[in-house]
Amino acid sequence: MVEKITVINGPNLNFLGIRELGIYGNETYKDLCEYIKNYCEKKNIEVQIFQSNSEGEIINFLQNAYYENVKGIVINPGAYTHYSYAIFDAIKSIILPTVEVHLSNIHEREDFRKVSVTAPACVKQIYGKGKDGYIEAIDFLTENKY
Repeated sequence: MVEKITVINGPNLNFLGIRELGIYGNETYKDLCEYIKNYCEKKNIEVQIFQSNSEGEIINFLQNAYYENVKGIVINPGAYTHYSYAIFDAIKSIILPTVEVHLSNIHEREDFRKVSVTAPACVKQIYGKGKDGYIEAIDFLTENKY
């Protein structure tokens, strides 16, 4: 049986390799997507990756995942992590296990980044592990029964 996972990335993640190199490194968003796709291919996991700088598009994508027989969602809401109750509500409403991921250690950065309003809607939060955090989240979703 092929598992189906959706990965959603929020604002500014498309600028990986450009923005704040000291925090996020030189790898590009394309590099991140290829890393995830290659891992999923080896594990026989169907993956769909989506990125948007728009809160409404992220919510629409979350809601569409409900109808697409998705096993689980990996989401990096970017800055929406800290204030988007709309994304929180969307995650809660779709009733799909969702893991929140952050490339950097949000607890060692600015104070506002230490608070996630979306994490309570998720089954797990992973941070500070770079791109490997996405792999940990995928493994968590495929190895646990929901």
